[in-house]
Amino acid sequence: MSKLLEKQLKINDAKLFINGEYVNASSGETFDAINPATNQKLASVASASVHDVESAIQVAQTSFESGIWSKMAVEERAKILCRMSDLVMARVDELALIETLDVGKPIKESRDFDIPRAASNLRFFAEMAKYIHHEHYPQSKHMSYTQYAPAGVTSLIIPWNLPFMQMTWKASAALAAGNTVIVKPASYTPLSAVMLGEIANEAGLPPGVLNILTGPGSTVGTAMTTHPFVRRISFVGESTTGKTVMRNAASQLIPVSLELGGKSANIVFDDADLDEAVQGSIEAIFRNQGEICLAGSRLLVQETVYEQFLAKLVTAVKKIKVGDPLDENTDMGALISTNHLETVDRYVQIGLEEGAKLATGGKRVEGLTDGNFYEPTVLYDVDNKMRVAQEEIFGPVLVVIPFKTEEEAIQIANDSIYGLAGVVWSNDLRRAHRVADQINSGLFWINCWYYRDLRTPFGGSKASGIGREGGRHSFEFYTEAKTITMKL
Repeated sequence: MSKLLEKQLKINDAKLFINGEYVNASSGETFDAINPATNQKLASVASASVHDVESAIQVAQTSFESGIWSKMAVEERAKILCRMSDLVMARVDELALIETLDVGKPIKESRDFDIPRAASNLRFFAEMAKYIHHEHYPQSKHMSYTQYAPAGVTSLIIPWNLPFMQMTWKASAALAAGNTVIVKPASYTPLSAVMLGEIANEAGLPPGVLNILTGPGSTVGTAMTTHPFVRRISFVGESTTGKTVMRNAASQLIPVSLELGGKSANIVFDDADLDEAVQGSIEAIFRNQGEICLAGSRLLVQETVYEQFLAKLVTAVKKIKVGDPLDENTDMGALISTNHLETVDRYVQIGLEEGAKLATGGKRVEGLTDGNFYEPTVLYDVDNKMRVAQEEIFGPVLVVIPFKTEEEAIQIANDSIYGLAGVVWSNDLRRAHRVADQINSGLFWINCWYYRDLRTPFGGSKASGIGREGGRHSFEFYTEAKTITMKL
């Protein structure tokens, strides 16, 4: 612990990363990066202006047109991205510390999952790029074949909940496909994202291929989603902002990929392994303080085991240790900001006013009032029409809804504006697959949660987004397909 705290004192101020160099914002303006666990300043961060966005996009366009990256042999691109992956793992402790201080999440999650997954992102897409096959279709007098060319300058807008992992999830695929990239991390959590510039330089990524801009979405994000040089936009965030991004992109006919909000149903049938389902349900809502779009935030429990399951759940939830994110024994850290904590608490009060009952939690953690710590909260006897069951809270609040039959569970699960994910717990695999088939979501888990195979498509339906990324789906989005036909 003492070594980690010693390192905390060495956090550098963050600058913009443009054309392979760290530079101040042209205006000289900065904003503060705040530690959610203490609400103390971590570092000053350069606040980019529209002029800085213009400069970065021009650099990225020039780099793309030069062919230094876009026309580099895919095997050579892969080597550089794999070196970046190795360098991420070589600095895993440092990156995990920055991530924990910036996000407020437990150090064991940053170190053991988030940063290693980021390294895996880089290596996976680097290797997969070498095996994306082009098609050819011979006929008697003609032959047609396809090419998948990099699309061009790509704008990536990253959320604050899993910043380094999300950044590499997007940038790895876009870079592996041969594009040049502009990344805007969330203003709440810019510090780890900016460090990817150092890693890119050390790995030999050509200048201008990766550019990182910190600053407000109202200026930086808008400029990144309306510039005529930008040919792809990938955004992760809440649904209202996603609509704004889509409107901006429409002005230049820029293709978009939107990964947005969720209010996923986590369904427990009476034939499930209840102990396994309790642990899985806790993980699905309280991991990362509930600040995950994939969270199983609506827990649907069959009436025949409702009381029994609720008792087991509440007992387990009360054992969750909330505290210092740098403590190895901490299970749940701090929410991202004081404003967000107040929003979460306001939703809990709304739920109680609507008639939900409080089983545990429902307030700030006593003794930790300097930071944004909120108790893991369970509301039960919830009706799916209540706001707490329909609106994304994005915090450690689980709403428990009883159901009688399989058909009712499916109806409740689908009664939502969102369609991102879902979970079912059952030892009847025929039932589990029936339910999975009928839930309107982009992802679904049976007797597990959060496992991701990077070859599979990721995305949601309805208000949860547009498009899919992952595996070949990422390369389809970040490239332009061209058909060439010749006479034989």
